[in-house]
Amino acid sequence: MRFIFKTDYLQDIRLAKHGGHTFWYGALLLLLLAAPWLLPEYWLAQLTFVLIYSIVGLGLMLLAGFTGLFSLGHAAFLGVGAYTQGVLTQAGVPFPIALALAGLLSAAVGMVVGLPALRVKGIYLGIATLSFGFIVEEVFARWESVTGGNAGMHVKAPDLFGWKLESGEAFYGLCLAITVICTLAILNLLRSSTGRAFVAIRDSEVSAQSMGIHLAYYKTLSFAISAALAGVGGALYAHKIKFLSPDQFNIIQSVDLLLMVVIGGLGSVHGAFLGAIFLITMPQLISLGKDYLPAAIGQAPGLQGLVYGLVLIAFVLFEPLGLYGRWLKVRTYLQIFPFYRKGMFKRQKSFQKSERLR
Repeated sequence: MRFIFKTDYLQDIRLAKHGGHTFWYGALLLLLLAAPWLLPEYWLAQLTFVLIYSIVGLGLMLLAGFTGLFSLGHAAFLGVGAYTQGVLTQAGVPFPIALALAGLLSAAVGMVVGLPALRVKGIYLGIATLSFGFIVEEVFARWESVTGGNAGMHVKAPDLFGWKLESGEAFYGLCLAITVICTLAILNLLRSSTGRAFVAIRDSEVSAQSMGIHLAYYKTLSFAISAALAGVGGALYAHKIKFLSPDQFNIIQSVDLLLMVVIGGLGSVHGAFLGAIFLITMPQLISLGKDYLPAAIGQAPGLQGLVYGLVLIAFVLFEPLGLYGRWLKVRTYLQIFPFYRKGMFKRQKSFQKSERLR
């Protein structure tokens, strides 16, 4: 078992807490860099989707897991980034500029959507963002001169100032680089005063406001950053799919994104990646398992939705901290064995929220 004695503040906010972090994350990065030579084309494409959804998950995790603001229309930000990227690349704009503009436009839309968060919260905020998602989907379908409407839009391969990334390996490398940059940006944001303000708002808005935190500013900022990351992920998604249609960014996609961060583990950066892995691999596992089920069950059209619902219920009831929370328990068990006791992680009632006084 490892004990870490912290002697200064810089050691407390350091990204790598000890040598083990440096070793294992470095090994993981090397493995990801070697993936194009280790994986067949199909599984490399699935890993690319994991990276893309991880970027979107980082944004939604910042909003829901660290600020406490839930969004049921996050697929709309994904769609704004995707369609912006598609329109700009068709106009001949270089990929890096189009990617930046897709993120900025999504952030601007996120600021507008974040305005209701200043007045409402909880289920009412979810309804507001859900309504926004329906509006954006309808705009994609009706604005045919720009988006192509229900006929869809074809998206060109990324063009890095004359270098076209047409192969799956090259595009995977691009997605990996952008994912690493976004992850480092979120980690540094969370250990800054802004990130601590987000967490304070999540834990108690009354206490945060009493400490001088401007709720309107930080809530709007959280929506903007979350939407920007969703827009960046949407831009990469557009190049990977190569064809966009309004039904790709419907309520089902928003629910999938929220399901991703809940099952991955709310309030942890690791949870965004674990949730993305779950979101991509679960349909594959369901398809493989259909062959071993009776025809009446395996060929049922709602099988995937049923499995998703059962998994979500199981996590809410038995593991509310998600996959990352389960890993923390397993790691602790291995570290302190044989002194582990069953009730160590038993949930207890918490009364630290100031809202209870209302």
